[in-house]
Amino acid sequence: MRIGIDIGGTFTDFVLFDETTGTFHTQKTLSTPHDPAEAVLGQLSVIRGQGSVQKGTSLTDNDPQLSTTGPWSPVPGLSIVHGSTVATNALLERKGAVTALVTTAGFRDVLEIGRQNRPDLYDLFSRRPPALVPPELRFEVTERVNYRGQIIQPLDPTALESLIQQLRAAGVMSVAVSLLFSFLDPEHEKIIAERLRQAGFFVSPSHEVLPEFREYERTSTTVVNAYVSPVMDRYLGRLERESGAADFRVMQSNGGSISAAQARREAVRCVLSGPAGGVVGARYVAEAAGFSRLLTFDMGGTSTDVSLCPGSVQVTTEAEIGGLPIRIPIIDIHTVGSGGGSIAYVDAGGALRVGPQSAGADPGPVCYGRGGQQPTVTDANLILGRLAADHFLGGHMALDLSAAEAALTQLTQEAGLPLKRGLTPAQSAALGVIAVVNAHMERALRVISVQRGYDPREFTLVSFGGAGGLHAADLARSLGIPRVLIPPNAATLSAFGMLAADVVKDYAQTIMCSGDTPYTELEALMTPLVEHGLADLAAEGVPQAQISLEPLLDMRYRGQSYELTIPFTSTFTADFHTAHARAYGHSEPSMPIEVVNVRLRATGHLPRPPLTPLPVQAQPTPAPFETRQVILADGPAETPFYEGKALQPSHRLVGPAVIVHPDTTVFLGSGDGLRVDEYRNLMVEVGRVGLSR
Repeated sequence: MRIGIDIGGTFTDFVLFDETTGTFHTQKTLSTPHDPAEAVLGQLSVIRGQGSVQKGTSLTDNDPQLSTTGPWSPVPGLSIVHGSTVATNALLERKGAVTALVTTAGFRDVLEIGRQNRPDLYDLFSRRPPALVPPELRFEVTERVNYRGQIIQPLDPTALESLIQQLRAAGVMSVAVSLLFSFLDPEHEKIIAERLRQAGFFVSPSHEVLPEFREYERTSTTVVNAYVSPVMDRYLGRLERESGAADFRVMQSNGGSISAAQARREAVRCVLSGPAGGVVGARYVAEAAGFSRLLTFDMGGTSTDVSLCPGSVQVTTEAEIGGLPIRIPIIDIHTVGSGGGSIAYVDAGGALRVGPQSAGADPGPVCYGRGGQQPTVTDANLILGRLAADHFLGGHMALDLSAAEAALTQLTQEAGLPLKRGLTPAQSAALGVIAVVNAHMERALRVISVQRGYDPREFTLVSFGGAGGLHAADLARSLGIPRVLIPPNAATLSAFGMLAADVVKDYAQTIMCSGDTPYTELEALMTPLVEHGLADLAAEGVPQAQISLEPLLDMRYRGQSYELTIPFTSTFTADFHTAHARAYGHSEPSMPIEVVNVRLRATGHLPRPPLTPLPVQAQPTPAPFETRQVILADGPAETPFYEGKALQPSHRLVGPAVIVHPDTTVFLGSGDGLRVDEYRNLMVEVGRVGLSR
């Protein structure tokens, strides 16, 4: 049994693949923010037949390949791939380990100095986030390596005893070691790391985390790893012990998985693991359906994650989380604080706002009946009739319509919103909330497409996440996107993507060579990374035949400050000029080039859960199970509601319509057409009428 687990801010999702029968099962339960492991372990006990289904747990039946048969018998061997927000939350909430920084004498304030760039150029009150390591926990050692990697000031190992005493006196748990030019010669870092580990500290040396130039970014990434890894270590250690899994892997931010042991040492690689799983799953499902140019749209309970895939998943090494640079490879994902649980409120100027604050899982939206008082996007969709209160989570969790109506009525009064003809105050407010949150998400999609020179009209929008189906068609209409693909397992696609992920290892080394360096010399500099990658994948049990290597070069024109990553082939120079012209609109073939870093992506290809097409048979579309009044942009309309599991390949619908799955709902506006393909994806051809606002 292989299980993918994704912890979100509101729900924790499970996708189970039974290799013996070839069947999928999906489950969904409320997250437990006070202790994320509680939701995971509680649901695993249900899966293994050792517990009972609790209130708020959904056993979903999405299609013949995604069915639930009842209580689970204990499974002799479990394989788990887990994506978690534990490292992210520890970083954003500043709840990581007490961390110290050890650096070369004279460089203790590199975290404080940072770069001169200001994200809010005209904000007179803008403040940079405080450094993770306060001044009193930054320690210097006397040593020096120069820019050529030559030791010009040896390290005195006897001085480390005094350092250890100071660290213990300060109550330090974890230590980041980042010495000047250690990416060229890590000998001093190795000596310090070995001695500190012997003394019982968790140690994160920069040559193990990020052996690249740029002192501030390398130190920041190393400190982040030291800060969150002890938290992740405790969390994963508990799950490994109590889950009973024979193989426990963790999703990385780069779209691949790594062993739990490596994730416990290098938690910085997992800070965006959940969203990365969603992009991998979306691409796998869409490619099976015949689409390669994708905009992925993942709307959950707390946030929305969007990504551009113009034929392949885009990876960046220039990410920032909480204002802190992290330079490890990460799928290029743009996140906004807009989700089903995003709170609607009136700001000091009297304007209606939605998010980024979220009601999360506890207390959750007002309609959950768990103590929430502030209206959310979910409450707005319920009031507009787009959510069926008695079918939420397959009927396992009833929604309180009257409580949501009271909260949105109060919002109308606070905002002084004008009432629309024929609508109640709550319905008028709900339309406003949906318009605002759609504007936020539309802007996010423009950032990753239009602002990067891509026309969204040439892409397919892949919508997933528990709340995505309620907003996807309206967003596509606003952006001119002709088509929306909604998988049958949309609500749990991130967890499914973790089962489809390969084992991926990324390596890098700064070399600073001229662009006319012979290919064979660059190949020799790449060799240590290749050997490292092959050895690491072999250690994780990946057969040689299932390993592929992708060598890359970071290149720039001499004098530039940033690089482009180019495949390492015999035509790398010409490829760089072409890539530069594509990215910036011009190239300068006469200019000298620098090769800054060599990179290697080593991939261990694992068997993916199969997506089997179903036979397409001409058959009449099933009748709706009921008709209800739904508030559209242009007023109320009697709207048919369909059971998602009743829709089979070749079935077609025309909006307005609502498709109800146990774990998600899809809303079609007026003029939208829907067909079901052989994989039971809902293919929405977006109409141009019934504009969302």
